[in-house]
Amino acid sequence: MAAAWHLAQINIGRIVAPMDDPRMAEFAAALTEINALAESSPGFVWRLKDTGGDATSIQAFPDPLILVNMSVWTNVELLKHYVYRSVHGKFFARRQNWFEKSETAHLALWWIPAGHVPTVAEAKERLALLDERGPSERAFTFREPFHAPTEGSTS
Repeated sequence: MAAAWHLAQINIGRIVAPMDDPRMAEFAAALTEINALAESSPGFVWRLKDTGGDATSIQAFPDPLILVNMSVWTNVELLKHYVYRSVHGKFFARRQNWFEKSETAHLALWWIPAGHVPTVAEAKERLALLDERGPSERAFTFREPFHAPTEGSTS
């Protein structure tokens, strides 16, 4: 039986310089490899991308230096494994080289019906909800995850 729910995620970050700045060169050079790794990882379902194959040209916020990343996974454990235990984790550990520290929520997770593709607007609402109310079944974090809804409920 196919899963009724998938896990959506958004993470955002304000980069220290425009993508074509030399300070962003290592990050920019790794995007193709890291995105391919995500797409080939167990549990991967979908990711937001532009015509260039990544999401760096998608301006979801008024500040053009805020990058948005969105994806859908089958469960929290497999997403967490990709984020922290794959090659991605080595880049994630060095995020301060490319991203400013955020004072607001920069990651939100939430359950969606399998087959649903979340919109950027929906994802921004989940980040705002997390900022306003803290973790809940509607928007949560790796630190405080929530189980997928039971049959018949909506997230």
